[in-house]
Amino acid sequence: MKILFAIQGTGNGHISRAREIVPLLQQYGEVDLLISGTEAEVSLTQPLKYKFHGFSFVFGKKGGVDNWATFKIMNLPQLWRDMHSLPLNHYDLIINDFEPVSAWACRLQKVPSVSLSHQCSFVSPKTPRPAKWNYAEWLFKYYSPTTYHVGFHFDRYDDFINTPVIRSGIREMETANLGHYTVYLPAYDDKTLLKHLSLTDAKWQIFSKRQKTPYRQGNVEIFPVNNEAFNKSLANCEGLLTGGGFEGPAEALFLKKKVLMIPMKGQYEQQCNALAASKMGVPVVNEINDKFAGHLNNWIQDDKKVIVNFPDDTARIVDDLIKRYAKPQSIVA
Repeated sequence: MKILFAIQGTGNGHISRAREIVPLLQQYGEVDLLISGTEAEVSLTQPLKYKFHGFSFVFGKKGGVDNWATFKIMNLPQLWRDMHSLPLNHYDLIINDFEPVSAWACRLQKVPSVSLSHQCSFVSPKTPRPAKWNYAEWLFKYYSPTTYHVGFHFDRYDDFINTPVIRSGIREMETANLGHYTVYLPAYDDKTLLKHLSLTDAKWQIFSKRQKTPYRQGNVEIFPVNNEAFNKSLANCEGLLTGGGFEGPAEALFLKKKVLMIPMKGQYEQQCNALAASKMGVPVVNEINDKFAGHLNNWIQDDKKVIVNFPDDTARIVDDLIKRYAKPQSIVA
């Protein structure tokens, strides 16, 4: 069997999940990997067949997307060329994790594809989102359109939605509480975070997209983003202060860590994730402002943790996907 697995490269969650899924797919056949996007610090361990510029969003420094930087790196003519040049007919199965080049290539070439992503969970109206309709619903629908859907979210809101993929390295990790708090807020610059975190008595370990070498300032340590270092910090922390992403908060909750979420401004998906997490009991702060230190101290003093049940279903999910959506003649019993 020949499988194409296309992965979104904006943000680390897609690639982190792919590192868990690719070895499972390789048990069924030859897997070609495609990635598009420019904003991830985590890399795949397997070689790439295709790498495209794609369509990425650039994180800002004040809690939102940097629209000008996003516009500057946009290359729509190249995106159009890539969509039309991608050969697809010799694949028995095309799997897509919110990746636009392959998704639109499939649509243009009338080749079926299947989403294996968090974002496709929003196909269901049962998935939590703010009551007010947002234009970003069109993004969920048209950014990476596929024929079939296998989704992930904090809970099984619909019959095609599964609980999060927790990497085996996280599941097997020994945990402790060394008293510090781990921070991953890529939409805020280090200066803003230092200003507010230094007002507390807690110890903080920030993982920053903008920092190349580690340093310390008072009760705050700043590190460049590194997968192993971040995992170690998370395993030994009291809690995680993070944005409105999905994989990071899910792994922290699995490890029985406290979580405080600050969704990015104007980023509808993160607003939806934060709403879903809040329904589970996770505290959410809308932005970092003059009241933020009070929110932080309340969270630090609160020992309540959210209990989750995220079973290790990834192998079963992949097996079911293969049996349902691969070309029948390609499946070897």
